[in-house]
Amino acid sequence: MFESRHLSVSIARPWREVYDFACEPANLPQWAAGLAGSTVELIDGDWVTDSPMGRVKVAFTRPNEFGVLDHDVTLPTGEVVNNPVRVFGNGDGCDVVFSVRRRDGMTAADLDGDARLVQQDLQTLRALMEA
Repeated sequence: MFESRHLSVSIARPWREVYDFACEPANLPQWAAGLAGSTVELIDGDWVTDSPMGRVKVAFTRPNEFGVLDHDVTLPTGEVVNNPVRVFGNGDGCDVVFSVRRRDGMTAADLDGDARLVQQDLQTLRALMEA
């Protein structure tokens, strides 16, 4: 079992609009600097980007009516990291919750750093969606 941190942001925009934007891999460079470089390319059926961790593949769960935005990130080492994310309604707006997990070999400082990057990405998503 992995240590988890559940990071969240409230966004003054309907959940479906936020979900539809965030689930599109091509939009990652606009809000997910902790994951995506300046471009995300579809190569042989895989979404690929140059991330701060190196060249990675990103695979989102299929679009759905439940706000599930889970995605797997395949690191340059071949390790696959599952990232649970949910977007759900909150009145006229929504909440986005991202679970960051401490993987084998990660120090507490590594987890803190990942959590900071994810929280920054969530804040960027909010700023974009509320602009």
